[in-house]
Amino acid sequence: MKIMLVEDDLVIAQSLATALNKWQYETIVTENFEDILGEFKRHNPQLILMDLNLPNYNGYFWTQEIRKLSQVPIIFISSVGEPVDMVMAIQMGADDYITKPIDMQVTVSKIQALLRRTYTFSMEVDTNTYQLAGATLDTNKAKVTFNQSEVSLTFTELQILLVLFQAKGDYVAREKILDFCWQNDQFIDDNTLAVNMTRIRKKLRQISLDNFIQTKKNYGYRIKVEPS
Repeated sequence: MKIMLVEDDLVIAQSLATALNKWQYETIVTENFEDILGEFKRHNPQLILMDLNLPNYNGYFWTQEIRKLSQVPIIFISSVGEPVDMVMAIQMGADDYITKPIDMQVTVSKIQALLRRTYTFSMEVDTNTYQLAGATLDTNKAKVTFNQSEVSLTFTELQILLVLFQAKGDYVAREKILDFCWQNDQFIDDNTLAVNMTRIRKKLRQISLDNFIQTKKNYGYRIKVEPS
């Protein structure tokens, strides 16, 4: 697996590269911070570690640019550990978030969990498309289509929607969604699910799927299958 390190602190970048190389990961340390998108296209990594504070444009900007092309897993790195920053990172397309000073054991665990979820999941899904309430979920292309319009999904968004599509209109408890999406990853909490759900709803509104996902207070979510 190839991991791209977008970190302008050379000491941190080299420490990460050394640690990840010991786990048999191939690492690319970004040097051109004016064209991170170009670096991404050239190297085609399976995961990105993205620093928040970068020269020229910050990690939020580059994550949004990459998301226009790819749903590759992205983990944010930041010296700021405030909840609002973590929420912003997820809203911008990140899959996870780690804070400085970097705990290498935690970082490697997060990377392993995200890679396992992303690439094992893609092999295990035995059905390519799911249809419900006029919408189609394509797990191979990671997109939702409705009335000839479509939106792309991150890996986490795809997993969440897969659980809901498979439930066929029944409510799914938050705990079940968390278990499915973040198995054996103790660093994920209910707030992460809520932020991802907000992001999913925003995307669905872009293709006229307003109120497509309903919430049952203190329980979970479902796809509305009944006509309005």
